[in-house]
Amino acid sequence: MKSVKRSPVVTPGFPRNTLDSEGLPVWIRDLASEDPNHSLHVVRDMGPVRALEALRVEPASIQQCVLPDQKPNRYTSLPSAALGGDTGDAATLLAGRIGQWTFVYDDLGYTVDGAAEVLSRGGRTAVTTVYTINGHASLHYAVDGEEIEEVVIDELSLEERLPGMSTELVAAFEAAGIADWEDLEPGEVDSLIGMRVACAMAGAVLTLDDIRRMHLVMGQRNAGD
Repeated sequence: MKSVKRSPVVTPGFPRNTLDSEGLPVWIRDLASEDPNHSLHVVRDMGPVRALEALRVEPASIQQCVLPDQKPNRYTSLPSAALGGDTGDAATLLAGRIGQWTFVYDDLGYTVDGAAEVLSRGGRTAVTTVYTINGHASLHYAVDGEEIEEVVIDELSLEERLPGMSTELVAAFEAAGIADWEDLEPGEVDSLIGMRVACAMAGAVLTLDDIRRMHLVMGQRNAGD
C-alpha cells in the first residue's frame, strides 16, 4: 500500500468502526492474511452455494463454515484457518448473504477474470474487485452477463469516469469516498476504493462480528481451475 493515513478514514457510506486506518472494510481486514492478494465478489439474487459453484469452486469442498477465533499465523486467512490452515496452493472462498446480495471473499484472488459476467448471468448484477499484494487494484461491474464497466483503480479519474457510469455504480463510488493517504495527488483515488465500492453496492458495511452471525459456506478452488 502507498502509505499509512494521517488520521482515521471517514467516508460517506461507512461509519468509523467499519473501516480500518487505511480505508479497508474491517471485516475484510479481519478475514485476510497479512499483505493479502485477494478478491471480493458481490452478486444480487444468487444464493451463496450457487455463487461458489458459478466461481468453479470444487463441489466436494463446499461446506458450512464456522470461523475460528483467530488466525494461526500471519500468512493464513481466517477462512483458510477454518479448514485447518493447510490448504496448500488452493484458494479458500467464503460466502454469505446480506439481504438480496451474496458476497464471496477469495483469500488468494484466483477468481477474477470473467467472474462478474458469470455471476451476473440471468438478469443479475455483480461486482468483482481485486487488490494485489503489490497494491494494484481493479473493479468489474456486470449486468445480465455483460461487463458494463472495467475500472483500473491505478488509472482511475472519478471526474472523467463517474458521469458515464450507471446510477447504481455512481452511488456506490460516492458512498466509498476516498481515503486521505498522504501521498495522493488531487483527484487521485486510493487503491482500496474498489473494496469499499463492492461493499457499498451490496450493503456490506459490516464488522467481523456481523459476519460471524451469518450462515456461512466455504469451499476451495485451485489455481488455473
